[in-house]
Amino acid sequence: MSETPARTPLVIAHRGASGERPEHTRAAYELAIAQGAHVIEPDLVMSRDGALIVRHENEIGGTTDVAERPEFASRRTTRMIDGVETTGWFTEDFTLAELKTLRAKERLPQVRPESASYDGRYQVPTFEEVLELRERLSARYGREIGVIPEIKHPTYFDSIGLSMEERVVELLDEYGLNKRNAPATVQSFELANLRDLNENLGLKAET
Repeated sequence: MSETPARTPLVIAHRGASGERPEHTRAAYELAIAQGAHVIEPDLVMSRDGALIVRHENEIGGTTDVAERPEFASRRTTRMIDGVETTGWFTEDFTLAELKTLRAKERLPQVRPESASYDGRYQVPTFEEVLELRERLSARYGREIGVIPEIKHPTYFDSIGLSMEERVVELLDEYGLNKRNAPATVQSFELANLRDLNENLGLKAET
């Protein structure tokens, strides 16, 4: 009786090494890959001027120092996001240049104190910067690092004139990842944008 060959588990760094560095920062992704992760998973939202930003949510009061920045105090507002009323600061109210002045912080400091010790050190990255980092780390470690971007709140962003899918496809094309067997998968919790993406992507889109 033949034995089934053992399969190596696929290690996905969800938001990076988020227990040790603030999530969704280049430092968190770099550490995760150094620790042996095969894939990094960035969540995507959008800036006012159409840049894909890597944050857990478009509300950034808990993941950046924006609440401590007096120049942005007037941007605090309340929005209805996918049926949930949310108060805070939202990426779609900031340009990319403004978002780049912010610094990332740990979202759950009491749960992740080691990560919180790095608050204030890192910028908010763009999706393009994460793809460039993936390419560089693949070369450094001599192995293909995968990427699984998740498009957050696509219907909401569409409703305010910011469509993310086209830019996701453009960047995957630019970095040679929009093809069959590429180490990339696009995720979403919505079906409509996945159906659209399946017509424009050469790789997998899934919910």
